This record gives sequence, C-alpha cells and structure tokens, in this order.
Amino acid sequence: MSKPIAFIVGAGDYIGSEVAKKFAKEGYLVCMARRNGEKLAPVVEEIKEAGGEGYSFSMDARSEDEVVDLFAKIEKDHGPINFVLYNIGGNVNFPILETTSRVFRKVWEMACFAGFLTGREAAKYMVPRGEGSIFFTGATASKRGGPGYAAFASAKFGLCALAQSMARELGPKNIHVAHLVIDAGVDTAWVRERIAASGRDPESIPEDTLMNPASIAHNYWQLHNQSKDAWTFELDLRPFGEKF
Repeated sequence: MSKPIAFIVGAGDYIGSEVAKKFAKEGYLVCMARRNGEKLAPVVEEIKEAGGEGYSFSMDARSEDEVVDLFAKIEKDHGPINFVLYNIGGNVNFPILETTSRVFRKVWEMACFAGFLTGREAAKYMVPRGEGSIFFTGATASKRGGPGYAAFASAKFGLCALAQSMARELGPKNIHVAHLVIDAGVDTAWVRERIAASGRDPESIPEDTLMNPASIAHNYWQLHNQSKDAWTFELDLRPFGEKF
C-alpha cells in the first residue's frame, strides 16, 4: 500500500518544517513547498535520515498557475494528497499612515489570497475522493487587530473567514477543514531577535513561555486524526503563561 501524502505549503524553518517531520515520522510521504525550495534541503535530509520520505518544491503560493501545477504534479508523481496545510504568514508591522497600497496588497496576497488558492486546489482533489484534511495556520491577528497590524490582521481575518466557509461547505463531504490560532510567540530566531530589539534578554524568558514548534506540530497531527464524529474547526494554542 502506498503512503498517505501530506503537502505543506509554506514549509518554513519552524512550524512548517516541524509539521513535515512529524507527519513523515508517522509514515506519511511529505511534500513541502516554499518560494525558495532549495532552503528545504536540510529538512528533506533530516526526514530521510530518520527513515522517512520527503520532497521539496519551489512555488510562489500567490501564483494561481504555480499552485495548480504543483498540486497536479504531486498527485501525478506521488499519489492522492490526504493532508494539506497552508502555513504562510506575512506578519509585518506598519503604522497606518505608513501602510502603502503595495504593502497592504502584498500582505493580503500572502496571508489570504494564497490560502484561497491552496484550499481550492486541495478541495478539487479531495472532494471527489470523499476524504482529506485542509488546515490553515492563523495567528493572534486572526481574532483581533493591533496597532500597526491593519494589513496583517485584515488578511488573517480573511483567511479565518475562508476556512470557516470551507468547513461549512466541505465538512458534510467528509473533508476536515480546520483553522489553528497560534496565539503567542513561537520559539524562533526571528522572535528572539524581536525580543532583544525591545530591550529584553531572550535568555531571561521563563521556560515554556515561548511555543515550541514541535509541540505545535504534535497538535496538528492530533487534530488530523480526530474521529469525524467530533471534529474541531478552530483550535487555539498558547503557552500556559500567555495572557489572552
């Protein structure tokens, strides 16, 4: 029997890569895409060294033609895609008076429009088969806008609405659509740099108050394996010490 296939769109260095490694560990053939696919070589190698099977691709998720073509390629070369994760962010902070139309449009394309393209193509293949999961990574900005986040929050609100509409439409067709709100800082080099820039020492942060990407991946795996008589649409994740 061929392996089930997971496709991670926006397989960055942290959450996306950890989800890929988790699914590969559980026996999935994992396909990963980002704009510079060559940057995924270390993840592919780690998956292979652990006995798994992983492939990397370059794709601009804002390009309809590239998204359509890569879905078709994976389905043709590897088989039916069972799990799709849309994991692209676009987190930028610009005061409203400094938010140009170009910035606003680019953030919307990354954090919302590309999610639509990914979700639609995933549904195109899953609906006729009557099974599959389509997950979208959200953020604190999916639920509330903050100062300087007009572009990012509006795009993430839109992605949440897209996911909700798809869940209501596709759930009865046995397609599990879920939206995951990552409501905290994730333990990444970028987050630690921002903490340092704010004047705080990243090393002074109490243990387990930044989210471990591997812990996030574990939750994605559990959600994908829920019994369909008790599906979750929205799951919010945060460390024990995070206020909300």
